[in-house]
Amino acid sequence: MPAPITNDLFATTAPGLESIALGELKRLGLKGKAEVGGVSYRGDQETIFATNLWLRTASRVLVRLAQFHASTFYELERRANRVPWAEFVPVNGTVRVRVTCRKSRLYHSDAVAERILGAIARVAPGTVQVESESSAADDADQELETANDAQTPAQLFVVRIVDDQCEISADTSGELLHRRGYRQEIGKAPLRETLAAAILLASGWRPSESLMDPLCGSGTIPIEAALLARGIAPGLTRRFAFMEWQMFEKERWEKVLGQARDAAVTNRVALEISGADRDKGAIEAATRNAKRAGVADDIRFVVRTLSASVKELENLRNPGWILTNPPYGVRLGDTEGLRNLYATLGSRLKSGDGEGWRLGILTSDAVLARQTGLPLRARFSTSNGGIPVAFLAQEKPSGVTAPQRKSRVAEEIDG
Repeated sequence: MPAPITNDLFATTAPGLESIALGELKRLGLKGKAEVGGVSYRGDQETIFATNLWLRTASRVLVRLAQFHASTFYELERRANRVPWAEFVPVNGTVRVRVTCRKSRLYHSDAVAERILGAIARVAPGTVQVESESSAADDADQELETANDAQTPAQLFVVRIVDDQCEISADTSGELLHRRGYRQEIGKAPLRETLAAAILLASGWRPSESLMDPLCGSGTIPIEAALLARGIAPGLTRRFAFMEWQMFEKERWEKVLGQARDAAVTNRVALEISGADRDKGAIEAATRNAKRAGVADDIRFVVRTLSASVKELENLRNPGWILTNPPYGVRLGDTEGLRNLYATLGSRLKSGDGEGWRLGILTSDAVLARQTGLPLRARFSTSNGGIPVAFLAQEKPSGVTAPQRKSRVAEEIDG
């Protein structure tokens, strides 16, 4: 077996989640560096396999193939011809090129893509090339998934030319990593699995604590919590782009996959996770999603109003967290009545009856957040469905004296 080759890797994230993904890398025993749009690190094929399997907040894992100066098309073509494309192109497969050009003499992204596709065709003539796509930003994955992402399996190459410096990367993931495979039914305002995982990790919730999502919709937060608590790798049941590479080392993949399966078995713990929603159809969908994820026995889903859910806190054994993604008027087009909803979220905790509990919410509206009457602080800010949002959480459990702070959600969202 050949010696492992170390690669420069980059795990992309939604804006604002870089530090959380960096923490995940550290827990995997990897050294990394947070950058705009993700985290950089180094590793061999086993590292590629492990990070695709285990990272809960990343969108993709890229392997950086080349970095060079390119201010002319001649220079671009000459250097692109040296990239080892064949190692990453499936036999008789398809490729896709995503190009970003900023502050560079080569500013025409379609023309850049044409040269890159030509370089690939020279080393992999049997490859079927699909249309390239241009991106005005580096985080094109985060909010807009192209039809190709959803429908056409293809090896994606990402090309960035900034200040005449060209960087070429190969996608190792295939479908975006939030697609765990279990969430086949979604609600009106779905929350990505990666964002739900970020909420859990940023809150500091521990499996020994109770967790309730009283507005759970299709159940993403409770399901991600159960996967996290049980040590189930989020990518355990899906396929990845690297499995189609000519350089794919199947034995090493089976080793990493086997270790992940063993971890899921040995990390079985007793959990108190619940999800509620007044919509019966949503709860039925959440239950089916949890079953597909293999955690149906770890979550209690019930049809229940928000006020009834808040009253239920006193009946749970261990205090913990209310973590939820409540509606915010911008997303669902309904601002009337939302103030009462947010006030209800904080009512039991503010009154002291929910001693030991803490609230964490994802919202875009500072005014609505203040209706909880609780001292909330932003843990991270990002976007959800194209809407700027912040995750706000209590620093100390209810019943513990804490200085009152003015909510900084407006600054977090605007900044």
